[in-house]
Amino acid sequence: MYSIGGIALNLHKSIRRFSVIVIASVGLSVSGLLIQSGRVAADSAVNSYIFNQHLTPANVTKSIWSGFPKNAYTAGAPTGVVVHETGNPSSTIYGEIAYMKRNYQNAFVHSYVDASRVINIADTNYLAWGCGFPGNGRFIQFEQVEVHSKAAFAKEVNNAANYTAELLHQYNLPLNNAVNDGKGTVWSHKAVAKYLGGSDHVDPDGYYAKAGQTYFGEAYTMNDFYTLVKHYYDNSSASTSSSTTNQTSGTSGALNANSASQQAAVKYYRGQGNETATLLPTFSHYRLYNHVKGAGYSTYSYSWASLPAYTGKKVYVDSRGVKTPSKSTWYRIRFNKAANAQKYWVFSKTLSFNPVTYSDSNESITIKSGKYALRNHVYNTSTLSKVTGSTQSILNQTFKVNKKANKTHGKGTTHWYRFKLNDQNVWVCEQATE
Repeated sequence: MYSIGGIALNLHKSIRRFSVIVIASVGLSVSGLLIQSGRVAADSAVNSYIFNQHLTPANVTKSIWSGFPKNAYTAGAPTGVVVHETGNPSSTIYGEIAYMKRNYQNAFVHSYVDASRVINIADTNYLAWGCGFPGNGRFIQFEQVEVHSKAAFAKEVNNAANYTAELLHQYNLPLNNAVNDGKGTVWSHKAVAKYLGGSDHVDPDGYYAKAGQTYFGEAYTMNDFYTLVKHYYDNSSASTSSSTTNQTSGTSGALNANSASQQAAVKYYRGQGNETATLLPTFSHYRLYNHVKGAGYSTYSYSWASLPAYTGKKVYVDSRGVKTPSKSTWYRIRFNKAANAQKYWVFSKTLSFNPVTYSDSNESITIKSGKYALRNHVYNTSTLSKVTGSTQSILNQTFKVNKKANKTHGKGTTHWYRFKLNDQNVWVCEQATE
């Protein structure tokens, strides 16, 4: 059952069934999960096969069709992912995509997955019609095509799990299993129908159970699938992550194959989210990516041609990544202030930040204004910064400065002071002392 404008429709149910995985925000412990040497060992024959065979997830192929409608999510951005399964044992991924384009007025999803491909056909920044009201307005949705061998099924769920984890990271969503309580970010279509309504479908649970029993001697479940999603999510969300390096072809939308010959690690630093930089004259010498290039994710690149990019263009920066052993720095940017705007990773030589110089200091300052933030670094510079407190809490107190910074910006120069507060270094702008 699918919903358009809140009206539920039964659509050739005997021929096709859509299954959705939804991603939400409530935590759930996973039994039978053991981390060994950075990999997951699970009480699942399918997952064990995936890890023992060292299966590598397929990269995402973007093939966005302009004919799909573009309607905003209820909350402005997706809050989870729903996994669908077509319910058609004789279809192919390209046949399903062609059918979807012909019948999108009734129903459509964002992407399709099979044993060797993940094809994104609808812009995930806009909702799809795959699981009825209210799920359509909340979740990214993708279909799995039925496959018919042991190896193909393992590859398909591996592709689907990795893609789910990537979508969660792309939209800054936490990882939580919604299947058992209707609260979370990873859903099956069956869970959507059970907890949210708008549909009476039960996929992909039946397909998973049958394929698991047929090819591996035991039913595969959505909880087993969630364990696999967690492996990929954790592998790419840790503050320092080590994984296989990707090689990028350098063409727009090009996909990178994983290389087992080199390991890369990235340490991430989050900023407040509203700090800015400008594009340098040499920005077009580099490309934009969905992840830090060479950091072990399924990575593809974007062309500047489709973006409002020019020398001096202001962009918003929310994260910094430092790769080892190269020590190269990358930044995650967006082209407008909205927190849910499309985000891209770029090499540091693409951007210009406000210059800042540092010097040791032993002067004293007194906080005279309570309307300024305390920060872990100087605001709006290449380090990025986060708010750690407010000057209101230390009003009229005097502190000994251990470091001073002079930041140059469009309106002149601003002085910043660093001092100890509760055994932690904090920065404050000079305006708070005036």
